[in-house]
Amino acid sequence: MSILAEIDAESRTVLERFGFDEERFAGLQARVVDGSLGPGTNVVAGTVEPPARGDVVRLPAPDDDAGVRAAGEAALRAGELGIVVLTGGMATRFRGVVKGLVEVFDGRTFLDLKLAQAERVAARTGADVPVALMTSFATDEAVRAAVAGRGPAEPVVFSQSVSLRLEPDGSLFRDDAGRVSPYSPGHGDFLEWFVRSGTRDRLRERGVRHVLVSNVDNLGAKVDPAVLGAHLRAGRAVTAEVVATEGDPGGAPVRVDGKPQLLESPRFPASFDRSRLGYGNVNTLTLDLDVLDRVYDLTWLYVRKEVDGRPAVQLERVYHEISRFVPTTFLRVPATGPRGRFVPVKTLEDLEEGREALRELAQPPAVD
Repeated sequence: MSILAEIDAESRTVLERFGFDEERFAGLQARVVDGSLGPGTNVVAGTVEPPARGDVVRLPAPDDDAGVRAAGEAALRAGELGIVVLTGGMATRFRGVVKGLVEVFDGRTFLDLKLAQAERVAARTGADVPVALMTSFATDEAVRAAVAGRGPAEPVVFSQSVSLRLEPDGSLFRDDAGRVSPYSPGHGDFLEWFVRSGTRDRLRERGVRHVLVSNVDNLGAKVDPAVLGAHLRAGRAVTAEVVATEGDPGGAPVRVDGKPQLLESPRFPASFDRSRLGYGNVNTLTLDLDVLDRVYDLTWLYVRKEVDGRPAVQLERVYHEISRFVPTTFLRVPATGPRGRFVPVKTLEDLEEGREALRELAQPPAVD
């Protein structure tokens, strides 16, 4: 029997509207049931080692980046850069609100500030800097309402897909009333739905050749000609920003069987000492648009959650795993300071404690 036929009408409407792939879901569910997809399959196969010397390159200092900055500036003035903001997260640690619409300071939300950054670059360069927002079933309506009516600067909005939580045994997770539990299956959806929605082609028609992709809550991931120039100079299709860390960095650049790539936290072998790494992934990528002309077989991660006080399973993908398939530059950027590009905001407490740092990050790059 069809999964859609087994669920309540309200949930079925959400699934149908937001691209639920019943065939794919059934295949993944069967793998959870038979044990071929589980916590153990998260761990990467192969030998994991810290990055080799030269795998991570430093963003040039202001007094040494004239050529890099000029290349980035030329690409900006030619209208070759677009911006993608990932704003589909359900923000459970923000008490279930739409994170992009949370006020940061002075009555301005994360999304307000991200859009203002793009508008400032467009005004300074005289070029078109299109913005696309990836929403989810949980954020789409609110985000569309928030950005409607911005005139020529109104961003393109597209949604990622939706899936259903499972019980640990692989059966559908249902609440006490028997309703299923939808969720967004991770920002790995970007690589697929940016294309399926037609957004990639719309930006390409506007002259875009590269996109800067970042989380809505990362105000440091702004357009900087030096960062774009560093991407162009490296000559690789993907540039991933990383910052210096101490201790466990979470996701990080590594080598797997000698090949550089970004590895998500659950994928590390338990025996690997992540404090050896020194750099952490901040989930900000610059991509050549052409790299999205192919499909990537991203890993499905088995993620345990607690929902309504009960264990639940989500299957998720991460978009920075593209570094496993495409040669990638790992660009070390400063986290804070005048050129800072990352302050993590995972909880409301982080927001309260980091407002001044976020205010600084929201400013234009120090050399503009």
